Amino acid sequence: MRVLRAAAVAVLLDTLVQAALAGLFVTGDLDLLAWHAANAGVLSALTVVETAAALVVWRWLRAPGWPAVVSAGLVVLVGIQRGLGEARALAGHMPLGMAVFGCATAMAYWAFSHRVTPAVAVTEVAG
Repeated sequence: MRVLRAAAVAVLLDTLVQAALAGLFVTGDLDLLAWHAANAGVLSALTVVETAAALVVWRWLRAPGWPAVVSAGLVVLVGIQRGLGEARALAGHMPLGMAVFGCATAMAYWAFSHRVTPAVAVTEVAG
């Protein structure tokens, strides 16, 4: 669960970094576009780590499965986001960025609010 929490915070913070880089680029610092593009690769990698951690938490700690689905969805959304950014399709890129931020926020909130209960082994007694 600690790994998922760390990954969720990293994804959320990196999403904020992406927004800041984009905002600073729009104000005229053209060099930040290259940083924004490079950081997109970092965000992609972080969402994969988050998804792996969410899958482990789901399967091994018997947590709900929806965070693993949301994390996997983030991997897809960030991939689409990168494609839209490279194509300079800002009409889709900017709103999708807000969706990525929303999903990242939901994941971080859940990761810290979910309480893990120890799994109890259940054995059937043949009778």
